[in-house]
Amino acid sequence: MLWCGMPWSVCHASAMRFCDQQTQYSADQQDKLFRFGAIIKAELEKSGQRTVLIARSGLDLSRFGMRYSHAGVSTKASQNTPWSVRQLYYACDEKRPRIFDQGMSGFVLGTNDPSTGYVSIVFLPPSEAAELERGALDNRQALQLLSAAYSANAYPFSVRYQNCNQWVMEMLAAAWGHLDTADDLRTRAQAWLMDHGYMPSVFDVGFPPLMWLGAFITWIHGDDHPTDDKAHALYRVSMPASIEAFVHGSVPNATRMEFCHSDRRVVVRRGWDPIAEGCQPAEQDTVIALD
Repeated sequence: MLWCGMPWSVCHASAMRFCDQQTQYSADQQDKLFRFGAIIKAELEKSGQRTVLIARSGLDLSRFGMRYSHAGVSTKASQNTPWSVRQLYYACDEKRPRIFDQGMSGFVLGTNDPSTGYVSIVFLPPSEAAELERGALDNRQALQLLSAAYSANAYPFSVRYQNCNQWVMEMLAAAWGHLDTADDLRTRAQAWLMDHGYMPSVFDVGFPPLMWLGAFITWIHGDDHPTDDKAHALYRVSMPASIEAFVHGSVPNATRMEFCHSDRRVVVRRGWDPIAEGCQPAEQDTVIALD
């Protein structure tokens, strides 16, 4: 079953969460986030593209040097609404991962900081974009790549678990590797990624290691990670940063836009260099007032 053709508010109340935690917003904060989503959607409409990779800030991972926590695939041809984001979320009530189609406004509402948030868009060349679009809109393939077991820190080269970003990477591998929907699709997608040099993000959790949290938090596990990594308190995990690094390094002519909002403005940047912390614009950036 694929969710959600229903309104985002219904989806949110009935199911979602993890990758990220739920945040409560004031009416003013919601209004600004809706306007932020509308600006992103307008840029997508102007781009002439049909399918993009998209990521947003959510969980605060700054201690690990990461801005983005959650990724998906946004398609103009979505049956939900144009530029909906197809993504994996953990349905807490059901204790299992699900695939959700979520409008852009709902997607940006997933941030954990209503005062400042970031969204990254990666535009692909026509052939790669068309292949990813076909895969992303194929309900059978989307579900075949969905693991029955979720782990926020899933090891990218094991089929035991899966996190939200790993599903995106396996979707990408299945599309670009032209993999047919056989029973071992996830295994073959992971093999394709390894053969093509995919490097997951590395979390050095330090000592005492974060791994003990697995005894208390049901969505963190360590039994799929290599023994040597665990001995050094390391997790290798698919994250938006590793997805973008792979695309930037392996797909010529892929381009990127980054958006951020503060209480009073939206900053838009074209290029692979990140916007400064605190949503501070540089000379080449576009600034749109929210007041």
